[in-house]
Amino acid sequence: MSIPIDTGIPAESREKIAEGLSKVLADTYTLYLKTHNYHWNVTGPMFQTLHVMFEEQYTELATAVDEVAERIRALGAYAPGSYAAYAKLSAIEESEDVPKAEDMVGELVRAHETVAKTARSVFPAAEDGSDEVTADLLTQRMTVHEKTAWMLRSLLE
Repeated sequence: MSIPIDTGIPAESREKIAEGLSKVLADTYTLYLKTHNYHWNVTGPMFQTLHVMFEEQYTELATAVDEVAERIRALGAYAPGSYAAYAKLSAIEESEDVPKAEDMVGELVRAHETVAKTARSVFPAAEDGSDEVTADLLTQRMTVHEKTAWMLRSLLE
């Protein structure tokens, strides 16, 4: 037995919001993977600082991935969950090499800013659908990504 979703958000709006959140999920997961990779492979004089910082960041991102995916499910859509889907949906480029520590930091700054922009792009759909829950989630995600980008950028000055 299936019970239709009746939370006050029209089905068409829920679908559009879920599509946008799928891009946020793909960006977040790609950033998680990039940050975890850099945690494992960072070297140089800033090793300890970056190793610990990257671990804190990928741990936060792992939680965020779950929150975004669960919001997509609450809206009645399936969350993407494959590397192939993320590669199509994400605006963040993967790193196939191991850059120097300073370049890692720069790439992560740009990636966090990309996730913030992707999250910001979903706001119109959330507002049109009167979806305050998604708007709140997007605000929380943008806060984290903008703050993290600032902190990482500060390491480069």
